[in-house]
Amino acid sequence: MHTSEWYALSLIALEGGLTSGELATRAGLTTGATTRLIDRLERAGYARRAADHRRVVVEPVPDALARIEEVVGPARRHIAEVLSRYTPEQRGLLFHYFEHAAPAFRAATEEIRKTIPRRRKAAKAKDDH
Repeated sequence: MHTSEWYALSLIALEGGLTSGELATRAGLTTGATTRLIDRLERAGYARRAADHRRVVVEPVPDALARIEEVVGPARRHIAEVLSRYTPEQRGLLFHYFEHAAPAFRAATEEIRKTIPRRRKAAKAKDDH
C-alpha cells in the first residue's frame, strides 16, 4: 500500500466515508488521481463506493481495516521508535506542528492547483503566436 493510499484510507475511515470530491480536497489530489486511487483501494478490498441519496460515498470495508494493521504495523513500530527519542513536551510540539502544517500544505496545494490552468493557457497562447 502506497502512502497516498494509506492516507486516503485513513481519511475515509476517520470520517466513515467521503465523496470523491471531498477525498480529493482533503488529500490534495486532482479528481482524476483520486478516481484512480479509489479504484486501487477497491481492487485491494479496502474501500467501496456506496450510494448515499444522490451522491456516491467512498467508505471503508470494515473487515479489511483489520488487515491494514498487518500492513502498517512495521511502519508504526518504526515511527514509535523515532518518537520515543523525544520527551513528551517535544512530541507535543511535533504533533502541534503536523496538525497545523498539513492544512497549510493542503491550502497551498489548492492555490497552486488554481494557477495551473492559467499557466497552461498562457503557455499555449504563447506557443500559438
